[in-house]
Amino acid sequence: MGEGWQLFKIRGIPLRIHPSWFVILAVATLAFQQYYSLNLDAADLPAGGGTAALWALGLATAVLLFVSVLLHELGHSLVALSQGVKVRSITLFLLGGVASVERESSTAIGALLVAAAGPAVSLALGIGLLASTHAAAHLSPLLGAMVRELGTLNLILALFNLLPGLPLDGGLIVKALVWQISGSQRRGVEVANASGRLLAYLAIGMGTLVLLRGGGLSGAWLILLGWFGLGAVRNQQQLLSLQSALTSLQVKDAAGRRFRVLEASDSLRQLSYARIKEPSPVGPADWLLVCDQGRWRGLIDDTALQDLPVQRWDHDRVGDHLKPLDSLTSITDDAPLWQAVQRLEDNNSDRLLVLSPAGLPSGTIDRPGLGEAVLGKLGLKLPAPLLETARRHNTYPLGLALPQVVRSMLASGEVQEAPAAGDASTAGTTRV
Repeated sequence: MGEGWQLFKIRGIPLRIHPSWFVILAVATLAFQQYYSLNLDAADLPAGGGTAALWALGLATAVLLFVSVLLHELGHSLVALSQGVKVRSITLFLLGGVASVERESSTAIGALLVAAAGPAVSLALGIGLLASTHAAAHLSPLLGAMVRELGTLNLILALFNLLPGLPLDGGLIVKALVWQISGSQRRGVEVANASGRLLAYLAIGMGTLVLLRGGGLSGAWLILLGWFGLGAVRNQQQLLSLQSALTSLQVKDAAGRRFRVLEASDSLRQLSYARIKEPSPVGPADWLLVCDQGRWRGLIDDTALQDLPVQRWDHDRVGDHLKPLDSLTSITDDAPLWQAVQRLEDNNSDRLLVLSPAGLPSGTIDRPGLGEAVLGKLGLKLPAPLLETARRHNTYPLGLALPQVVRSMLASGEVQEAPAAGDASTAGTTRV
């Protein structure tokens, strides 16, 4: 679902309207107009303007219903903010509303509070509106009818969202409870996913039955809800698969070799040949690591070539212009892959130097290679043009949100914080 149009911000949270929302607004307005035309007495309508009054009442009810949905999502969002979770936006769309958060709460109790906040708001609205129906009816029969309808719908919204299956709030509550009891967020997702899949199939089955019996819109709506539920379950399952790949794969499974080796005794002229006459297949950005009689000494970049006159290139040695290896962010080749994602993002690095168990540089790892390894673990082989685009921009293929997945794993305690980066300088005294 796209972002839609931003209307304004509430407590720093952008409120957006997706284009599909106008479809459901029109459908809801029509449904409420027909409902009121069947259930209101003609005497309650203004003389000569009954039809216009019914349409206005239908539109007002539809808009206020979505205000209720907005308050429901604000309930989730404000509790999430109190848990230290950033809320990116709240979007109203075809099936209601959704709050987009940067990550989940870091504790099961926090996740439970966030999940329960929305239904609690809807429940409070429903009870409050129904309790004020009599007073509203005294002011105007039309107002009383609208307040009663909105109160009933908010109660239905609360109860519907408490159904125990993802992506509903009830499914999130189940996930949090299982997480709290078992100590595993993953187990909570699996249980809530199974429940959500069952509810989705039931909705599709019931919708099909209603449709075949002439239910029309009601049947189609149930089928649409079921289809949306299956999509959410599938997304959660994909998230679990990504987490599994990031924990089961090691850095060496995704490492390449975007570095070349020069001898410390080589001249700067030979360095220029390495850059100009022997270009890397992925461009001139390869690291040039330097050895001296089998020992790693450091690395060299193009600074010397840029600062020194060409006349000195034949006399100056590569070893005279070295930078230490520990200036590169490194990681061991047996580290789990999620640690490489964390280190790439924490250090804002283009790539990491991969070290063997002996502390020797054995390769490099970058975002395109990392994403390719994860997708390969999931059984997906990307076409060469897509991989080339990812390498050119140094991004994860297909826009994989691996940093967000890792942050969620860390926040939930599924994995522990990675140790400090290895000191590549220790390789300086180790023989190749």
